[in-house]
Amino acid sequence: MFAGIVSRLPTILTMLWELFKEGGAYYALAPITLVLFLAMITFIVFMDNAERRIPVQYAKRVVGRKMYGGQNTHMPIKVNMSGVLPIIFAASILAIPTTIEMFLDQNKISEGWKTFFNCFSSEHWPYVIMYSVLILFFAYFYASVQYNPIEMANNLRRNNGAVPGIRPGKPTSDYIQRILSRITLIGAIMLVVVSIVPMLWQLGTTAADKAVQVSMSGTSLIIVVGVALETVKQLESQMMMRHYKGFLD
Repeated sequence: MFAGIVSRLPTILTMLWELFKEGGAYYALAPITLVLFLAMITFIVFMDNAERRIPVQYAKRVVGRKMYGGQNTHMPIKVNMSGVLPIIFAASILAIPTTIEMFLDQNKISEGWKTFFNCFSSEHWPYVIMYSVLILFFAYFYASVQYNPIEMANNLRRNNGAVPGIRPGKPTSDYIQRILSRITLIGAIMLVVVSIVPMLWQLGTTAADKAVQVSMSGTSLIIVVGVALETVKQLESQMMMRHYKGFLD
């Protein structure tokens, strides 16, 4: 998927250059499209690396002649914990009516049904609204499946850990639940912004009779940036392992 998406980059740049050479309004629209493209990449990098760190303090305990614990650490929670999955789920569900329309005889479809099916086209505003709502829903759904605040609080208690200022048990689970709800909302809004910006740009330029389409969707950008960042992290970890000499050298 990464290779297929990256292979379309020369085509996108060539399209923008051809539009720029046409002159007129494209002197401004083509560079703005390129700047928008770079801004989305920067925003996705920020979104992918953003995290909320919950401070955790472990109590000291003596085992034999050794003392364990007593250190302060944190529990990282990524802002975009669901990745690209909410966008994929939302797009898949909204593609169902369009798929059904393909099996119908276009000459026998009434105007009412045509209007209904048009609402599920990315070129219309109702699709953008439904797309955004579904992304928010699936982001919360994935977070509820992936994270269990009660289990996280119990694991902290079993390991003699606690959040400073929060009592162990139910207060800790409620505290983690509040943080998860807020972080999930922020991450879902970021996903909505990334996914609908190309659609809004396309709708806006089409309404102005200057169709400059962003051929690479927000989903493709998230996949490309995510794979690139993960590759960089893997390379850094491998380099660190190769140059690590240990404590004895």
